[in-house]
Amino acid sequence: MTKRLIGPFSRVEGHLEIELERTGNIVTRAQVNSPMFRGMETVMLNRAPMDALTIAPRICGICSVSQSVAAAKALAELAGVHPPLNGQLITNLILGCEVLSNHLTHFYLFFMPDFARDIYQSHNWHQDALRFKSETGPAQAQALEARTRLLHIMGILAGKWPHTLTIRPGGTTQNIKTVEKLKLSSILTQFRRFLETHVYGASLEETLAISAFEDITSGDLGFFLKTAQDLGLNEIGRTRSVLLSGGGYPVIDKTFFQQGIYHNDAVFPLPQDDIYEDISHSFMAGDVAQFPFNGKTDPYLDKEAAYSWCKAPRLKGMRCEVGALARHVINGHDMFKASFDKQGSTVKNRIFARVWEMAKLVVEMEKWVDMIDPDGDFYEETPLPASGQALCFVEAARGTLGHWITVADNRIQNYQIIAPTTWNFSPRDEAGQEGPLENALMNAPIYDGEEDPVSVQHIVRSFDPCMACTVH
Repeated sequence: MTKRLIGPFSRVEGHLEIELERTGNIVTRAQVNSPMFRGMETVMLNRAPMDALTIAPRICGICSVSQSVAAAKALAELAGVHPPLNGQLITNLILGCEVLSNHLTHFYLFFMPDFARDIYQSHNWHQDALRFKSETGPAQAQALEARTRLLHIMGILAGKWPHTLTIRPGGTTQNIKTVEKLKLSSILTQFRRFLETHVYGASLEETLAISAFEDITSGDLGFFLKTAQDLGLNEIGRTRSVLLSGGGYPVIDKTFFQQGIYHNDAVFPLPQDDIYEDISHSFMAGDVAQFPFNGKTDPYLDKEAAYSWCKAPRLKGMRCEVGALARHVINGHDMFKASFDKQGSTVKNRIFARVWEMAKLVVEMEKWVDMIDPDGDFYEETPLPASGQALCFVEAARGTLGHWITVADNRIQNYQIIAPTTWNFSPRDEAGQEGPLENALMNAPIYDGEEDPVSVQHIVRSFDPCMACTVH
């Protein structure tokens, strides 16, 4: 048995290290370390509640809207206010734009370049994979151009990105007139054309109508599926954690993504009060698991069993995986449910779920633009109570984001956040149970002579770590 430290990783947001133990050419144990402490939760303390709208988005640049929406939603829950329909639609569109941007960037700039590695030169598809090569691949340039045009939505609706201040507990501060609606429709049409031409090789409606992954044979997603089959990516990175979704994108009294968990082949309501953070292997003071409303963020390095700054969120003692795959299974989509029931969560399933989700989200965003009433209200004034508690969930690109806020005497007394990568990249808990990524790395194959195993790269990137959000 030998050990090796992998990291720091390139093409990830923030800092990540992984310690691997191997026997022969197989990974037998993994420890995932978030090596950077940031302490943004403590920055919130003793401030006016509305300050969260400014501080939370600065947890991360690429996920700033998700944090902004979560902070605004938590304050809205605290105040008992429901934004007007226009406010909901604009918030959904801003968040949807960020999620699309993240999905596109992840696929073309973070994940696909690994197929252009020299180690795959013997495969008959390798020459085609060179178009995804980092910095020089033409597919990356096309994706970046499409992403740039898409982000014009942020200029229209949010004023700027990242760290917009447009999203508020009572809605949004930006009113949209008919001319802006036309611009939004035009931008989404351009992005639709990119997806249909380059990503799917078919219309969005045809893509959403498929009943099996293999029904997609064209476009860059079809190429991914071919290489994934050849490399066995439907087998590696397998984990059967509980799937969790906080739900998101509300429109009146419904949400686009359903809240719940998927466990023992069935969907159940999310038991919010059963979420806690185990800190037995985290560089945090104490050993007792913390419910978020009572949680503390007290760094403590001299802890014998600790190896990560990340806490270990658990649900009734169970590890949970969050992300696009979880969203679609909990939403009851037969194709994703059948795939998960048969294979569990694998590299192939996780990547496909995110790329397919772009089609689903664009079609819905087109509907949201049509629903905007330029003559209606976008914002409702929101007086906050002097004291109270609230929690909320938002579906960010990488999965469920939760904010827990406690206010007393018009000051934030406690603010705790569980980000998607906190769930997926958590360390072991008191029972010794691995986090989802640690579990997924078990039995990963290692080619002869590899120092930086490509299978580990595929598995890690299939979760798309955002380490800045992980420890916040």
